[in-house]
Amino acid sequence: MILYEYPFNERIRTYLRLEQLFRRLAELVPRHHPLDHHYAIQTIFEIMDVASRADMKSDVLKDIDRQKAQLNGYRGNPAISEQALDEVIAQLDDCFSQLNQLTGKTGQSLTENDWLMSIRSRIGIPGGTCEFDLPAYFDWQHHPVEARRADLNRWVAPLEPLAESIVLLLKMLRDSGSPQKVVAPAGQYQQNLPQGRTFQLLRLRIDPHAGWIPEISGNRLMMSVRLMRHGEDDRLHPAQEDAAFELTLCA
Repeated sequence: MILYEYPFNERIRTYLRLEQLFRRLAELVPRHHPLDHHYAIQTIFEIMDVASRADMKSDVLKDIDRQKAQLNGYRGNPAISEQALDEVIAQLDDCFSQLNQLTGKTGQSLTENDWLMSIRSRIGIPGGTCEFDLPAYFDWQHHPVEARRADLNRWVAPLEPLAESIVLLLKMLRDSGSPQKVVAPAGQYQQNLPQGRTFQLLRLRIDPHAGWIPEISGNRLMMSVRLMRHGEDDRLHPAQEDAAFELTLCA
């Protein structure tokens, strides 16, 4: 199944972008080739750009507090394991503590590294990191793989508290939804959202063999899905047949 996710607000949109970047970074750092490590550095800069909002850290800390308060409300419920509850709350406490200890914006300590910032100033220019532009960077790419990887891990370290917090918060958000099977007549599906409950994330699973591509839109009152197909002209065309897929709304 192919999983598509649609955020209902900008905060979750930012979380999903950061999650994708952290996943890419986790894939690139353990590799051996200098080109992989070049893209790892580029990914670090992208994370810094996405997480540079002044209220980013504050939003994450507030979300952690909100999740803790909600979980503590389940205490005494015979259907809830107190041990499991304690373990999750301990994870939230650990994320809160590590993130709260960081000063300034995410990755601020990296901005004090002149060598890294010289790369950052050139990496957005097409071909801007050639050896004649950045000879010191070209030299670094010829360092032994263990040395390059050690440097990358050192530069990634200030970003890890944010990564762990984002991963945990998104996991808890995804776990809050219950999947349901729905049918889109003639490739169109629309659903009114209940008032008094604010959904933050839509998750949609589609059979990859069906060839459908969902175009999702939504707000706090309504969500809709229009299924498309990729045509031979490299354009998307509306699907005309009835389509079944799995839908999950997460609050």
